[in-house]
Amino acid sequence: MSDIDQNKWRSQLESEEDYLIIDVRTSEEFEEIRLPNSINIDFYNPQDFMQELEKLDKNKAYYIYCRTGSRSANTCELMKEIGFAKTYNLLGGITDWEGEVEDQNN
Repeated sequence: MSDIDQNKWRSQLESEEDYLIIDVRTSEEFEEIRLPNSINIDFYNPQDFMQELEKLDKNKAYYIYCRTGSRSANTCELMKEIGFAKTYNLLGGITDWEGEVEDQNN
């Protein structure tokens, strides 16, 4: 797992080919505002959360964020434990994000 700031996040996404952006906040938080092209897997729904993680390709790169970086850091650690090689946690989460977002008004 790597903790990366938003500048490194952006530059890595530009050069990465096979990746997925995962928002681990609740579905309500996700509907309110999210990073473009992200999917939602709710950290606070443990049974579904683990089932969804198990479906993912362990060879892809995963860019994970939440509100402040705590849930996403825990998710990265968990994914590493179950065999994912490339997980990246967005430091500061969407709260500190200064880039493009999708929200209810878009």
